[in-house]
Amino acid sequence: MKKLSILLTLFIIGISVNAQTVFTKADTLRGSLNENRDWFDILKYHIYVEPNIEKKSIAGVVIWKAKQVKAAKKIQVDLQQPLIIDSIKINNATPGYEFADLNAKKVSFVRNENIALVDPGPTNFKNEFVLYIYYHGIPREAVRPPWDGGWIWKKDANGKPWVSVACQGLGASVWYPCKDIQLDEPDQGASVSMKIPEGLKLISNGRPMKEDRPNYYSWQVTNPINNYNIIPYIGDYIGWNEKYKGLKGDLDIHYWALREDSAKARKQFTQVPEMLKAFEYWFGPYPFYEDGFQMVQSPHLGMEHQSAIAYGNKFGNGYLGRDLSGSAQGWGLKWDYIIVHESGHEWFANNITTKDIADMWVHEGFTNYAETLFTEFYYGKEAGNEYTYGLRKRISNIKPIIAHYGVNEQGSGDMYSKGAVLIHSIRQSINNDSLFRSILIGLNKDFYHQSVTTSQIENYISKKSGVNFSKVFDQYLRTTQIPSFTYSYDDKEKILTYQWKNCITGFDQPLHFKYNGQQFDFLPLDYQPQKRLIKLDNFNEVEFGDAIKKLYYVQINIEK
Repeated sequence: MKKLSILLTLFIIGISVNAQTVFTKADTLRGSLNENRDWFDILKYHIYVEPNIEKKSIAGVVIWKAKQVKAAKKIQVDLQQPLIIDSIKINNATPGYEFADLNAKKVSFVRNENIALVDPGPTNFKNEFVLYIYYHGIPREAVRPPWDGGWIWKKDANGKPWVSVACQGLGASVWYPCKDIQLDEPDQGASVSMKIPEGLKLISNGRPMKEDRPNYYSWQVTNPINNYNIIPYIGDYIGWNEKYKGLKGDLDIHYWALREDSAKARKQFTQVPEMLKAFEYWFGPYPFYEDGFQMVQSPHLGMEHQSAIAYGNKFGNGYLGRDLSGSAQGWGLKWDYIIVHESGHEWFANNITTKDIADMWVHEGFTNYAETLFTEFYYGKEAGNEYTYGLRKRISNIKPIIAHYGVNEQGSGDMYSKGAVLIHSIRQSINNDSLFRSILIGLNKDFYHQSVTTSQIENYISKKSGVNFSKVFDQYLRTTQIPSFTYSYDDKEKILTYQWKNCITGFDQPLHFKYNGQQFDFLPLDYQPQKRLIKLDNFNEVEFGDAIKKLYYVQINIEK
């Protein structure tokens, strides 16, 4: 028995060790701002690619315009296998550089799995330089897009090609060579140019550029943009336009649907102006008026591709016909999940972008909460509360929301629902909806077109609200513990004894709620036991706890 016990112990230890995440050098190269990345800042990408739809291959050149900010080292180029780099050239940034590599110098490089290290040689860049990267190959094909990313080679109902890419998480380097890290967006935007088979169209981010060459399409976005958001859509598209009178004037809206689906799309996409109205109210102006807004039917469920939202929700409300909140009233079936959620990312993910994907709760938590705000805007505050409460069943609490930094690791999937519930709880603790709304608008104004850390967002909310939420953020983002509001009630003395349990030291979230027509304000609520006189007849301990639990993501524990 002793030997069996020892073997069992060793087996359990082995499982624990194996369960720990092991990071490789490749993870660090992809996820960190190392010496071969930190000396230059990407200004613009020009992507010239010709896809061969029959062979599922691509070939082309991607041009980087970059600014030298410190002494030059080697240049890390990210391009995922099996794509092949043919050659690389370098030059000063001179007028017309995007059309020809005249006078550019061919440079040597060493390929190591999914990166290439380029030796720029003696540098005389005059601050800005241009890198020409020629490449070709058969890129990774998506198995289950958008979750398992890559190129998507499909056909529409009429048998015509329908092609796109989904690469969030996997990385934009799955289809074009780039500096594949979120913290360095091209400050001057990007352009995409492709030669497309006769009878098809290319749709991409921003606005179309004039093209004189047959079957060539070119698009350009002028604002900073995440690498993974730069996406081509190729298909037999029908398009139509409208103008939305928004907070910054007329916003050009463009819709694109496959020819056979255009009638259904025209009906369903009428929700887009409704979405813009709600989100401009809560978050401030749409962040990319210069590039317009597009809703593009895609061969996968959806993605927040900046100024060209991917839509694949089958032209129905909910999430493929389901209410993700599971609310009894079916609030999530009142609107199209993909139109609302993916468009919400224009503010949180595209306007405000996290430097490290470990902090992606800022993208997903706020955008998930945007669903609540949309529901509240059109159906009332109680509807929003019910929608948020329903999201809790989707929380697993298996691991913390925030992941390891510098190794290209995303946090727990709880960044969605738990992130939204956290924001809702903080809103209740602020106890001032006008102030809360001003914080959301302020975030998008003060961090306009910036990449940020979660610390910046956390500190901003604490400063603007006047409430120190540092322990609250630590509790919900960095642990899996659900705080327990523990209390007992002395009916004779009318005394409520209460405290926080199952929480980090110093957890002190304020609580504001109503019970039996009376307002309760626990400010601040310390984690040490406290007593309070409660002058209420027929005090119901369960209902009292439910009043708290419906607004705050806490457990309720009644002690006798």
